[in-house]
Amino acid sequence: MAGGDGRLSHDLLPGEKGPQDACGVFGVWAPGEEVAKLSYFGLYALQHRGQESAGIATSDGSKILIYKDMGLVSQVFNENALNSLPGHIAVGHTRYSTTGASSWQNAQPTLGRTSSGTVALGHNGNLTNTAELMQLVHERYPQLDGELSRGNTTDTAVVTALLTGDLDHTLEATAVEVLPKLRGAFCLVFMDEHTLYAARDPQGVRPLVLGRLERGWVVASETAALDIVGASFVREVEPGELIAIDENGLRTQRFATEKRAGCVFEYVYLARPDTTIAGRGVYEARVEMGRQLAREHAVEADLVIPTPESGTPAAIGYAQASGIPFGQGLVKNSYVGRTFIQPSQTIRQRGIKLKLNPLKEVIKGKRLVVVDDSIVRGNTQRALVSMLREAGAAEVHVRISSPPITWPCFYGIDFASRAELIATGLGVDEVRQSIGADSLGYLSEDGMIAATDQPRERLCTACFTGVYPIELPDAHHLGKNLLERPGDKADERPVDDPAARAAEVAPTDTGADATSDGCEPGPDSEYERLLSFGDPGRQE
Repeated sequence: MAGGDGRLSHDLLPGEKGPQDACGVFGVWAPGEEVAKLSYFGLYALQHRGQESAGIATSDGSKILIYKDMGLVSQVFNENALNSLPGHIAVGHTRYSTTGASSWQNAQPTLGRTSSGTVALGHNGNLTNTAELMQLVHERYPQLDGELSRGNTTDTAVVTALLTGDLDHTLEATAVEVLPKLRGAFCLVFMDEHTLYAARDPQGVRPLVLGRLERGWVVASETAALDIVGASFVREVEPGELIAIDENGLRTQRFATEKRAGCVFEYVYLARPDTTIAGRGVYEARVEMGRQLAREHAVEADLVIPTPESGTPAAIGYAQASGIPFGQGLVKNSYVGRTFIQPSQTIRQRGIKLKLNPLKEVIKGKRLVVVDDSIVRGNTQRALVSMLREAGAAEVHVRISSPPITWPCFYGIDFASRAELIATGLGVDEVRQSIGADSLGYLSEDGMIAATDQPRERLCTACFTGVYPIELPDAHHLGKNLLERPGDKADERPVDDPAARAAEVAPTDTGADATSDGCEPGPDSEYERLLSFGDPGRQE
C-alpha cells in the first residue's frame, strides 16, 4: 500500500496488509480553466490516499459529466478522457476500498438527483450512523431509486440519496439540513450544475483545505494538491463548516459547532510529508518524532536506517538527536505496486526481497537502528530483521515513531482487527522477541502528540488509546458490510465498451451510471471482532 509519499511501504510482504489510507477528494471552481486537467493533477498529488479507482465529474453549467475507472489516476485518465470533460466546475476522487466490492460501480464521485438538477459527490472518511441514515432515506423516499436501488452499499450513497431534497429547497438548503445528521468522519466535496460545495465534520478528523487560483477556487484533502495545481493556500475548511462557491463568489456557514479531534495518524503516516495540517508541516512533525524517539530510546549503534519510505523523516530525526550517522541500508523497488500476480513459491519464500533489498556493503558488521512509523501485525518487521541479519548486521535495534497500535479505527482508516494487532496483549519485550530484534522502542504518546504542535484535546488518538471522540453505535449498526444484502452482485461494466466509463447526466436524471464508496474501515464485518481481544500472535 502507499505511504505518505505515494510509494509502497507497509505492504512489503506478499499478502501482508497494512493500514489502508483514507480517500482523497478534490474540487475546483474556475471559469476559463481546464478544470478536468486541474483535477487530474490534484488527484495525482493525492494518489497516496487511495490507489484502487479514480473519477472526475465536471459541469459546464447545464449538465454533469463523469468519468471513472479502476486503477491509478494515471491509468484511468488520458488526454482524450480529460478533453471529454468540459466545464468550469469539477469534483474528483481517488479511492482505496476496504471491502471486497472493488469494482467500477464503487468508484466515486457518486451521482444523484436533487430538487432541481444533479449532484456529484466525493467523500473522504467514514460515517458511524449509516444505519440510522439509511432508515431516514427509507422514510423520506419510500420508492428507493438512484444508486442505492442499484446495489450501492456505501455510506456515501446514503448521503447522496439524502441530498435529493424536495422542490421547496435548494441543494444548499438541503445540505444544511442533512449535514448535522451525519456522525463520524467526513470531508465532502460536491457540486450541482452551478455551484461547488465543501463540508467537513465537526471534529475535523480528516484534513480538508481551501486554495485560491487566479481565476477560481480549489478544495482538496491536502495542501500538496494545492501546490501541484498552482493554487495558494488560503485556510483549512473549518470543522462543522459548509462552503459554497459560484459566480457570486464564496460564502460560508456553520452547520455544527466545532469539536476538533484531528487524526494524529495523519501526522504519523497517512499524509504526504510535504503537506501542512493545522499549521504544522507533516515532514517536520515526523522528524521531531524521530528526535524524541532518540531521546526516549537511546542505544549504542553505528548506523540509523529507515524502512523506506515512510520511516525516512523519523530516521533523519533519530540520527540528528542521537549523533549516529544516517544511511540508506535498504534499496526499494519503487515500481512494485499493487500487483494482482501472486509470486511463485520460490519468490514468496524470499518474501520482503520482492520489494526491498539490503545494501550488504553498508550494513555488514554494523549495529543498526531501523526506524519505521508503526507496527501492525509484525510480519514485515520480522522479515526485515531476518533479512538484515542474513546480510551481516551485527545488531538490529527497531525504533517505531508512534506508540503501539492496539485499537481499530472507525473514522476512515483500515487497520487490522484488534485480535490481529501484535501489540494487543503483548508487552514491548514480547513484541521484540516476536520480531527477532535486539531491542525495540516505541515513541510515547506524549512524544507523538508534542511533535504535532497540537493540543492533546484537539487530536483523535483512538487507534493508540481506545478513546473514541465520536460515539460509536451498537455493534449491529457498525461494520463494513452493514448495507450489503445477501445475494447482491454488482453489475459489471462491459470490458469491450470503453464508452461505458463516461456517463452524461441531464439535470433531471438520477445518475444511473455511477456508484460510490465511503472508505469504510476495518477488514471485519462485525464490530465485536474488530474490538475483540484474542491471541494477536496466533498468525505470527
